[in-house]
Amino acid sequence: MTPDKRYLVVRGRLWRAANPALSPEVRKACVDRLMTARRAVRDALRSADDEALAHARTEVDQAKVALGERGPVWWTDGAPDLNRQHVKKSPYADWLERHKNEQG
Repeated sequence: MTPDKRYLVVRGRLWRAANPALSPEVRKACVDRLMTARRAVRDALRSADDEALAHARTEVDQAKVALGERGPVWWTDGAPDLNRQHVKKSPYADWLERHKNEQG
């Protein structure tokens, strides 16, 4: 996770993290909703049900917005959203290099 807790780095890309200001109860409810929606996506794909798939994907998106992983950014300092950008082409490039060196 980046030092400002805004992003996770996965395979060289930045992925927006959940809003750390969410209460544990709200976060758990959102994660539960997200996991239920992801299972619904899986089931709709298996059954080739296009209508159910569209609904399930909408549910996934809504859960991710509620978590702060999509939609408007949850920070208030005016920094841009770098979601899905390559970390090496971002302001976090130097941090990542230092972090890798510290890890050995």
